[in-house]
Formats: sequence, C-alpha cells, structure tokens
Amino acid sequence: MSIRSQLLKGILDGCVLAVIEKESVYGYELSQKLQELGLNDVSEGTIYPVLLRLQKNGFIRGEMRPSDTGPNRKYYFLTEAGQEALATITEEWEQISGPVNKLLKGR
Repeated sequence: MSIRSQLLKGILDGCVLAVIEKESVYGYELSQKLQELGLNDVSEGTIYPVLLRLQKNGFIRGEMRPSDTGPNRKYYFLTEAGQEALATITEEWEQISGPVNKLLKGR
C-alpha cells in the first residue's frame, strides 16, 4: 500500500461525510465527485465499505429512490451524529494538518 493510500484511508471518512453534507448522493456518484476533487485513488470498491461502516455507525442513512435510467439507487444522507462526527474530524484535521504542513514545507 502506498503512502498516499495510507494517508487517504485515514481521512476518507471525513471526505465522504463532507460530500454527503452538501447533497445526498448514491455510491457511484460519490466516487465520481471525490475523483473530480482530485482523489483519483477512490474507486467504487473503496467507497462501498466506507458507506457501510458510516451507516453502521449511524453517521449516514440510506434511502432507496427511483432512477430515471435504471434500477432504484440508494442515496445517502448525513444524520445528526454524522454532522457531529464531521465537525470533530474537521477540527482534528485542522489541529494535525497545520503542524504537519509547517514541518514538511519548512524543511
């Protein structure tokens, strides 16, 4: 596993919650949005276990909705617990990323 993959694995939950906070999405759409943002390592195979874990932890909820182009799709929504988790992740990321950026860029 590459260093990039390991770093991404540590923050992927927060990235997924941040996308879902903005709008409800289904799994494939979520992976596309993350890739559009530059997280090209995030495939559908990576996303679905994350979604399952976040749902199991009560941070998101899924709802089946009809699709115009095929079978029903499961859309994901942020729960109140998910909003709290995202706020915590954001705060902790800011506390870590600032000092790390300072160290790595100040070499």
